[in-house]
Amino acid sequence: MRIATWNVNSVRARVDRVVSFAERAGIDVLLMQEIKCKPHQFPFAPFEDAGFHVEAHGLNQWNGVAIASRLPLEDVQYSFPGMPGFQKGYEGDDAPLEARAISALVDGARLWSLYVPNGRGLDDPHYAYKLHFFEKLRDYVRDTLRADPDLPLALTGDFNVAPLDADNGDPSIVEGQTTHVSPAERAAFRSLEEAGLTDVVRPIVPDGYTFWDYKQLRFPRNEGLRIDFILGSRAFADAVEGASIERDERKGEAPSDHVPVVVDLNLDGEDEDDLPMIFG
Repeated sequence: MRIATWNVNSVRARVDRVVSFAERAGIDVLLMQEIKCKPHQFPFAPFEDAGFHVEAHGLNQWNGVAIASRLPLEDVQYSFPGMPGFQKGYEGDDAPLEARAISALVDGARLWSLYVPNGRGLDDPHYAYKLHFFEKLRDYVRDTLRADPDLPLALTGDFNVAPLDADNGDPSIVEGQTTHVSPAERAAFRSLEEAGLTDVVRPIVPDGYTFWDYKQLRFPRNEGLRIDFILGSRAFADAVEGASIERDERKGEAPSDHVPVVVDLNLDGEDEDDLPMIFG
């Protein structure tokens, strides 16, 4: 099973690129973020024509997540237990939930597409929301793996954190001044690993960015960030046989500012020679 995560930055604006990539790369399950539409606005037809079934979760023109799969999607969920909401100026614990999480069981693996809050600024309420989101996500992972240690569980998506110094090549992102690299955010990211997950791509692809801002020629200068990840449980990580960061998808006409991150998963012990070649 070939799985990809991609912040597509508006699926309606880039549907042809997204579907074309999924077909060329032999993707079985595509987990998308920032679809920026409600479900009734989602361009289902091109995906269905390519053999995908889609489950989409969007509430307005911002955020939004979706899963496109050639394989059956079972037990679809639209938020994780305890997931916090956000509304500027809202003081209570029951703020409205945003469309930032969707998951399904696919061939026995629990796959999540996540769009972690940006944080906006170190003194912004959205930053506190981001850390709270990570806290509750950690709790979900910990509780889920305690209940079922052998579950192939994966959190995929745009985490809006560059966990290592090597993951930040953008000179505008500075520790102590901006989000994405603050000690608290990096600690929040590590808490997911401490709860039982591991970055299944980095051992195979140790270097490389997944996001380049549209401004200041960031992509031609390779001034990017590594903020898109696939974090897997032990059972998931043990089944990973290949991975790639699809940098070329940042090229060409009207690209997303993010690129796909891909893993090949062998949950059945099938022969590696039967798997398609992974794109580099």
